[in-house]
Amino acid sequence: MELTEILKLCDHTLLRVDCTSAEIMKLCDEAIKYSCASVCIPPCHVAGAKRYVGDRMKICTVIGFPNGYMTSAAKAFEADDAIRNGADEIDMVINLSMVKDAQWDAVMSDILAVREATRGYILKVIIECCLLTEEEKVKLCEIVAECGADFIKTSTGFSKWGATTADVALMREHSPAEVKVKAAGGISSIEDAETFISLGAERLGTSRIVKIAIQMEKDAES
Repeated sequence: MELTEILKLCDHTLLRVDCTSAEIMKLCDEAIKYSCASVCIPPCHVAGAKRYVGDRMKICTVIGFPNGYMTSAAKAFEADDAIRNGADEIDMVINLSMVKDAQWDAVMSDILAVREATRGYILKVIIECCLLTEEEKVKLCEIVAECGADFIKTSTGFSKWGATTADVALMREHSPAEVKVKAAGGISSIEDAETFISLGAERLGTSRIVKIAIQMEKDAES
């Protein structure tokens, strides 16, 4: 698979807690240069990034991140605020406490609160696979689809581990065709990216693929 095609599926990501405005602008420049799907950045940087990129790049941000245990009303407000600030795509974290209590109706209501606040925008639902049983993952594939989300996403990248091949395969198998799969966390090579794409991932959350492209350019010039 051509690197240019992989880059088009990448949400070029910077979610470090101490990232600066200058780093976010650099991230945007890189994403534009390499035709990434979006930049995925903290909510506090959305307005500034939108002013900087205009219509040149999609802006994705995270909601209820990284723990997901905020109230549904707080998540909905956060999502609405992000969209008002210029976000094009929203990646929300589910309430894992509700999952562990098997409060499935509450889990659904939590997602629906954010879905309602993001009508007309891309919504990705992070289920944090590393903290789930196989049965919970399958159930969440069903719930995410019922809520009308656009993507189901493996991981925040801030927990025990990120995307695995087994999780991406399971999510693709148990999600309807209209729900896409995003793999995120630990995607560190072109081979990783190709593997996840071959298993059905249609979006990758990573910064390393762009870094690889930059290094390949430098090597070609030297």
